[in-house]
Amino acid sequence: MHHLRRPQGRIAYDLHGADNDGPLVVCVPGMFDHRASFRFVGSALAEHGFRVAAMDLRGHGDSDAAFDDHTNRAAATDAIALAEELGGTDVIMVGNSLGGAAVTIAARERPDLVAGIALLAPFLRNEGDGALKRLVYRLMLVRPWGPPLLVAFYDRLNVGRTPRGHEEHKRRIRDMLRPRAHYRSVVATVLARSEQILEAGELRARAAVIVGEQDPDWPDPAAEAAWVASVVHGSVEMVPECGHYPQSQRPDVVVPALLRLAEQVSAGA
Repeated sequence: MHHLRRPQGRIAYDLHGADNDGPLVVCVPGMFDHRASFRFVGSALAEHGFRVAAMDLRGHGDSDAAFDDHTNRAAATDAIALAEELGGTDVIMVGNSLGGAAVTIAARERPDLVAGIALLAPFLRNEGDGALKRLVYRLMLVRPWGPPLLVAFYDRLNVGRTPRGHEEHKRRIRDMLRPRAHYRSVVATVLARSEQILEAGELRARAAVIVGEQDPDWPDPAAEAAWVASVVHGSVEMVPECGHYPQSQRPDVVVPALLRLAEQVSAGA
């Protein structure tokens, strides 16, 4: 584990393939998840010569819980800072859920740095996220029932294939939710008014949208994937036997998709 120093605290990250001199890949997880959700993707890409930095969100995992901004844009600034810290050029960023919006923002803001983005079950819009729904979330996330509810919800989002080491990963999430300061950060992330990305302009970055066919977050996952692809001008890959976490549920599909994206980035460089 390594730490990136930011103005209000530190961001934890794992670095796979530290001795490799290949392209840098920065992975950003979603809310109430741990950077280890990219454990399979990181190790596999490292075997192909990439350096892979999988980071925690603010107040998640082993990151500090001292931040006052937990939006997708804040995560984007952390991903950019991490890429710069590691000396990346033509960086590929991979984002799951909220992380998908974060890497899209990063690509839009820093076309000189980000050459490819992979959006795994990304949330680029927040339709129906009104005041009543936010109040319900607040009530649901109150201790003592909030942490076990989040773990149970995380479990449900893994519909389809169960990831190898799933129980251990849920333990990581339970441990993450136990300290009060970290739990406050996780709740702040859930309740944050993150920005919607309804158009991305002329992105320099090549884009791939990867969504589980059984993802319970959308009534029609394929339709959502197609809409996201229209925003980022990217390709779509629907993943069978997969819910909201393609990186851990189906790395056998995600890793080849990322290698194809890397080939496109290299060809267009």
